[in-house]
Amino acid sequence: MKKKYLAILYILLSAFCFALMSLFVRLSGDLPSIQKSFFRNFVALGVATVILLRQRKAGTGMHRGAWKYLFMRAAFGTVGLLCNFYAVDHLVLADASMLNKMSPFFAVLFSFFLLKERVTPFQAGMVAAALAGSVLVVRPCFSNAELLPALIGLCGGIGAGAAYTMVRKLGELGVRGPFIVFSFSLFSCAVTLPFLIAGYVPMSGRQTALLLLAGLAATGGQFSITAAYCRAPAKEISVFDYAQIPFSALLGFLIFGQVPDALSFAGYAVIIGSAVLLFFYNTRWSAAARNPKP
Repeated sequence: MKKKYLAILYILLSAFCFALMSLFVRLSGDLPSIQKSFFRNFVALGVATVILLRQRKAGTGMHRGAWKYLFMRAAFGTVGLLCNFYAVDHLVLADASMLNKMSPFFAVLFSFFLLKERVTPFQAGMVAAALAGSVLVVRPCFSNAELLPALIGLCGGIGAGAAYTMVRKLGELGVRGPFIVFSFSLFSCAVTLPFLIAGYVPMSGRQTALLLLAGLAATGGQFSITAAYCRAPAKEISVFDYAQIPFSALLGFLIFGQVPDALSFAGYAVIIGSAVLLFFYNTRWSAAARNPKP
């Protein structure tokens, strides 16, 4: 229980850090999403490298069977990050965060397909309800100018869900959190660097400072959420990750004067309600599995 409570504190901290990251990314202005992604991960790469060098005696915890999960974590995470940054630039901040926070539901699906974990009918029903809630946020119609950014934001949630599934698996295999962050950041920087060089847009000092701040906030969020998922299963703590939504909504209102519309609020209610029900169900289900009746 102590590990679970610590995991909850970590995931709340990560939610606040990622809300700050989205704010700084939006404030940095009209820059390519790939350029923003590179600077975000370059800062995390530097911090993770310093931590690994200072703690090199502890090792990485890697072994042969973990490499495929590490690669999938990096690949899915990079796709999710690029999609999320695009959505942050083109949607209301709270909407972009909400679509990215579909990740716990997709984590349930990926746990079933990739890790062969059992999914009950109730869990599947909550995933379907959350998808229905996302429709209220996306509002798919050809006259909706925000349809494409919303769909891309939803793809960001899919990528993040797959990535966090891999983080949980790596934690179970004993791979250390700083090495997971280091590997993801290195992979993402390597993938985006050629595109950055080909399409680099000159930045002002203010934009550079804002992207460095976004990188620092994202680094705090990345280390915090990695520590959280390494200490407890996603199904027991992921609901607390939705704290990012009120954080982002408050920042969006204070800085940009953004107010989500009624359909978005309805979508938030459906998705967060599904998450809360899924959390309590998973908690009771896990307790029943640990303490079966005689």
